Amino acid sequence: MHKTLIVTNDFPPRPGGIQAFLHNMALRLDPEQLVVYASTWKRSREGVEATEAFDAEQPFTVVRDRTTMLLPTPRVTRRAVGLLKEHGCTSVWFGAAAPLGLMAPALRRAGARRLVATTHGHEAGWAQLPASRQLLRRIGEGTDTITYLGEYTRSRIAAALTPEAAGRMVQLPPGVDEKTFHPGSGGAEARARLGLSDRPVVVCVSRLVPRKGQDTLILAMPRILTEVPDAVLLIVGGGSYEKELRRLAHETGVADSVVFTGAVPWSELPAHYGAGDVFAMPCRTRRGGLDVEGLGIVYLEASATGLPVVAGDSGGAPDAVLDGETGWVVRGGSPEAAADRIVPLLLDPELRARMGERGRAWVEEKWRWDLLAERLRGLL
Repeated sequence: MHKTLIVTNDFPPRPGGIQAFLHNMALRLDPEQLVVYASTWKRSREGVEATEAFDAEQPFTVVRDRTTMLLPTPRVTRRAVGLLKEHGCTSVWFGAAAPLGLMAPALRRAGARRLVATTHGHEAGWAQLPASRQLLRRIGEGTDTITYLGEYTRSRIAAALTPEAAGRMVQLPPGVDEKTFHPGSGGAEARARLGLSDRPVVVCVSRLVPRKGQDTLILAMPRILTEVPDAVLLIVGGGSYEKELRRLAHETGVADSVVFTGAVPWSELPAHYGAGDVFAMPCRTRRGGLDVEGLGIVYLEASATGLPVVAGDSGGAPDAVLDGETGWVVRGGSPEAAADRIVPLLLDPELRARMGERGRAWVEEKWRWDLLAERLRGLL
């Protein structure tokens, strides 16, 4: 692998799926061959201290820009060029292709020989709007490879690129740490701590935003409780939608069967997955296709934990499920469809076990971080 400069707005301690993706990949690359140029998480004293503490723990060099939103401005481009030269980097990995990949021509002129831009869910939205579609086309022309999560995002992003750039696309999804997410991750202890030891648990681990479908699960609970009276919905995560979800649970009359944990430290997430019998996140597409699920790494983490999954049909979410084998894909936003799949899983331990085992095996076969990091090393 060439010495590589990672240019990204998304990096821990800022929370989020893209951040976790980049950090996990970075940890599996040669730290002597890596420099990360990232935005500052927060300018508050607490945010600065957390960022400094995180950076000090990394085995590679992390350089922070003063801005909290890294954009391809002339100033940021000059600094990226300076870091490339200072550290002798000859490869660049843009953590999110749009918009940072617009810096590619300047970095190539400065000596970069390999430029890789990774796309997530939002680039599929960019591909639908005329102005941002043209920017994606420029990014495709300026880089050697644009990576994609799955077939859904590939097909939409490729349509915005030249045929040559589309032909250079390579799949690079996020992975799962199968040693962290596994059936013995502490679920029984988490259930006991939450007072759920003897109840069938439907768990959803995600940010609380409308696209994810926690409201759909709440609306499905009356039907679920009709057939599984002691069932409980465990909603793990924090976000701006929590107040609305709590109100909906009360209005629907299921508040006693819905448990909100709030935000949970990353180290405790495996146990919270393990606290469930079924994982469900019936995500849906919003805003005319601009707000879609890129992949849904939570489905794969749940599968690694040995749970059957019920996923929505938004964007690339179906790419993270073997429909009928590791779980089910349902129409996002439909409480009836969600309940139709959740109830049989709660009532049939053998079905749960069979799907959970298949999901665990699939993660080990295809979605391990070490396999995907090796692919990235080849691209760089």
